[in-house]
Amino acid sequence: MSNVIIGKPLPAIPWEDKPKGCLDAVWRYSGNPILDWNPIPRAARIFNSAVVPCEGKFVGVFRADQRNSRATLFFGRSEDALRWQIGPDPIDWVDENGRPNPTSFSYDPRLVKLEDAYYITWCDDMHGPSIGLGRTTDFKTFLRMPNPLMPYNRNGVLFPRKIGGRYLLLSRPSDGGHTPFGDIYISESPDLIYWGRHRHVMGSGGQGWWQGMKIGAGPVPIETTAGWLLFYHGVSNTCNGYVYSFGAAILDLDDPARVLYRTRDYLLTPEKPYETVGFVPNVVFPCANLVDAETGRIAIYYGAADTCTAVAFAQVDELIDYIKNNSEVF
Repeated sequence: MSNVIIGKPLPAIPWEDKPKGCLDAVWRYSGNPILDWNPIPRAARIFNSAVVPCEGKFVGVFRADQRNSRATLFFGRSEDALRWQIGPDPIDWVDENGRPNPTSFSYDPRLVKLEDAYYITWCDDMHGPSIGLGRTTDFKTFLRMPNPLMPYNRNGVLFPRKIGGRYLLLSRPSDGGHTPFGDIYISESPDLIYWGRHRHVMGSGGQGWWQGMKIGAGPVPIETTAGWLLFYHGVSNTCNGYVYSFGAAILDLDDPARVLYRTRDYLLTPEKPYETVGFVPNVVFPCANLVDAETGRIAIYYGAADTCTAVAFAQVDELIDYIKNNSEVF
């Protein structure tokens, strides 16, 4: 393979070979959705959630919209990353002194192993949508850290390692509603507390109408020999409402504010009933990926119709070749 993942093998990665005759670079799991309506007693819907490997198994932080419709984060475990046991109660956040430090709402988490801890980012409330940040070392105690950025902001995604001696965070500045703000920015920090050097990465629009209204970073970027592979969602505003699809970009390894390639066409758009019908129709929203550096396999976790959790697959060499050959012009 000419394009390979820089990382560790994950032989237990969930996987399903591409269906015969499929010409797409990304294909759906035949067992979708892996989490459907009313997955636990306290929540009607689980979607837009994040998973990581941990000690030979898998753990996740899940957006669960409770029966009062308030979005909250729950913790879950799995043997195979497809069948999940979600805890019965929301995550209890504490501060540095172990005192309760709850959120008023929290949704669309991302989860990453960074050095000696696992870090969670999510959409938080700080008198307006902001980016929440927390960490855990054991998935028992969850420490809520200071919000990295001011309101209004969404789609905070940490890189899985320091670059140039700094931690990096992608975000999408917004307003308080279904924002027309649609560009991805990058910020730097020496310590995960103080953030600055904010730079523009890429904006909505381009040649693809599927991303004409807004875009936002998806799962944690994947380090490859071609650059950082970033899945991102794009939104179009149609006469029947918003449609959320997703594509991918390749960012420079040493300077991720520099976009090398970006898909002109979407990789996945709502087509299946669990994507087109639900609490919010016509949404596919990627929030997590698992990767196997040995085989180049990628499993992409995405929310479907703001109702279900689903999985899609890709092979890194084929996917990067597709992105390069079907890229926007820079």
